[in-house]
Amino acid sequence: MERVTDADAERASNEATDWLILLQEEPDDADLRQRFDEWLKARPENASAWASTQTFSDIAALLPAAREAGVVIAPTRAGAKVLPMRPRSTGRRWAMPALALAAAACLALWAGPGLLLQLRADHVTGTAELRQLELPDGSRVTLAPASAIAVAMADERQGRRVQLLSGEAFFQVRPDPSRPFRVTARDVEATVLGTSFDVRLSSDDVAVSVEEGIVAVAAAGAPPESAAKLVAGQFVRVTKGGGTTRGSEPPELVAAWRQGQLYAQETRLGDAIDQLRRYFGGTIVLTDGGLAERRITGAYNLADPEDALRGMARVHGAKVRRVTPWLLVVSAS
Repeated sequence: MERVTDADAERASNEATDWLILLQEEPDDADLRQRFDEWLKARPENASAWASTQTFSDIAALLPAAREAGVVIAPTRAGAKVLPMRPRSTGRRWAMPALALAAAACLALWAGPGLLLQLRADHVTGTAELRQLELPDGSRVTLAPASAIAVAMADERQGRRVQLLSGEAFFQVRPDPSRPFRVTARDVEATVLGTSFDVRLSSDDVAVSVEEGIVAVAAAGAPPESAAKLVAGQFVRVTKGGGTTRGSEPPELVAAWRQGQLYAQETRLGDAIDQLRRYFGGTIVLTDGGLAERRITGAYNLADPEDALRGMARVHGAKVRRVTPWLLVVSAS
């Protein structure tokens, strides 16, 4: 049997995406359907690429509205991309009312949670966007991509407070012994007087890493004596269930994303992919729960999230398929 190379698989994936668009444009074109069938049977990797393309119900569910509108709708983490189909003839007219309906469907499916988050937040970043902020007390925050914070500094009795609503942020706190600086993420609170540290909020846990100084980490509202004290180079991860994992890393690697690097040290592949999603303007699907639990160690370039994803997957022999330019699928084989 002829070996299928990565280049062959990549070609088949790109061609499958083209066929998806063409067949949506002209579903009743018998000649097009015949040519598609010939392509499908020509090589085994073509059939495999097409089978994977068809598995995603989140695309298929939107096809009727999209067909009427003359568009293809590709899901993204931020919402959805509406792509015009290539017209087959100059006489074709765009169905603008249907396009509006398709866009409304996208908003209903994806934009709701993001809109609520933006209403709660004072500062928000988009995909692959880093933002540096100066807070009213002179402290500085570097906000990672796809992240959001709410800031409360006016109430002297409450001290200085920042809530991490999503994503990740690096804090450089201006010392003020009379007003502790507190960062909360879900039910975890980090308290400092003046230091540099990173807080990351994921679906499973909250991670706090210290670059410089001392940070006390405890459950929000817990007595000060229960806090775990972290010094430079130490980190703690607190799961939703309250379990904690402590560890250490070189201080210069804390918040390495500020230099465009994702640093993983015995990190769950699922967690690393969660971080990578903030840099990819689309959707990354991990199909195998067991694969998500595998561990990886390494440094990955966030400027090229697809290449970084392939590097992560390669460690465990997993495959990355590009179904569309906005949809990457990671599978065990």
